[in-house]
Amino acid sequence: MAILALADGTVFRGISIGAPGHTVAEVVFNTAMTGYQEILTDPSYSGQIVTLTYPHIGNTGVNLEDVESTKIHAAGLIVRNCPARLSNFRSTQSLPDYLKSQGIVAIAEIDTRKLTRILREGGAQGGCIFVGDDADQALKLAKAFPGMSGQDLAKVVSASKNATWTESTWQLGEGFGKNDSQTPHVVAYDFGVKANILRLLAERGCRITVVPAQTTAEQVLALNPDGVFLSNGPGDPDPCDYAIAATKVFLERKLPTFGICLGHQIMGLALGAKTVKMKTGHHGSNHPVQDLATGRVFITAQNHGFAVDAKTLPANARVTHISLFDGTLQGFALTDRPAFCFQGHPEASPGPHDIVVLFDQFMSLMAGKK
Repeated sequence: MAILALADGTVFRGISIGAPGHTVAEVVFNTAMTGYQEILTDPSYSGQIVTLTYPHIGNTGVNLEDVESTKIHAAGLIVRNCPARLSNFRSTQSLPDYLKSQGIVAIAEIDTRKLTRILREGGAQGGCIFVGDDADQALKLAKAFPGMSGQDLAKVVSASKNATWTESTWQLGEGFGKNDSQTPHVVAYDFGVKANILRLLAERGCRITVVPAQTTAEQVLALNPDGVFLSNGPGDPDPCDYAIAATKVFLERKLPTFGICLGHQIMGLALGAKTVKMKTGHHGSNHPVQDLATGRVFITAQNHGFAVDAKTLPANARVTHISLFDGTLQGFALTDRPAFCFQGHPEASPGPHDIVVLFDQFMSLMAGKK
């Protein structure tokens, strides 16, 4: 058996479907109906236990291609039901076996509807999945979780050295493509970057150099980029002073810059804006976002627990997108330099493809630089 204990004292009892032991992290819920493998391997979930609200998880197994990084980054997994039988022509392994092989603790057979209501009403909170029957110890561990505020996780999940990325998007029957283009040259900061973000840039003909989170602006400029990409990533953006400092330089130099998720928040901080910890955060593949210029509504993928406070943006920042769930800032662009950002995950892995047009917007900015 297994126990899920929350910092507020709530205890759920279920069964273990992952590795033995225990895990302690922030418990959040994700409303996506598909894409559990991409969710688990999204580095933005580092330090978080993910509750999937869709009731049946694992029925298509896992495979070697539907991953967003080299390993599972979520601290743990909570599901209602994990079917014993899986069926998919691409499957190479069951979800429980995958979790066990990577040492990830997970629990099933609990009331995820009740859990989601608790998190929705009370906010994301510390929790512990404990394999065994020691509820007291699980509660003790859950209550000791320090929270996500102040945690600089970008440099923890980042690559350790520069790398060239050439893989482009996947096609049925063909697998992943390859891009050998030499221009434009994009330097992509790895704060926890998802692979499909890089694939979409490669598909558009970009030569991509991926650099570690703590790479200085001077080191990036020495690579002579046509544009800089600030990736998604986990944790609190405020302690990422190294990334904020580098972004200030790129903005001052008027270098085309595109930020996603944590990169969006870092761009806001580089401009002097403030970020806030959200009550529950946005996690899912069905979030409506409005483009204020056109009125068009995009259904988007989201994964963030912090947000930029729109009221603190400077005068040269124009709000471009807002969430129709809660009105929070989803995007802004600078009026006096080629830089813009978006809070969600437009690479659609998992999620809808509505807003991949942002990658084309970045391409246009770099073309205008020449």
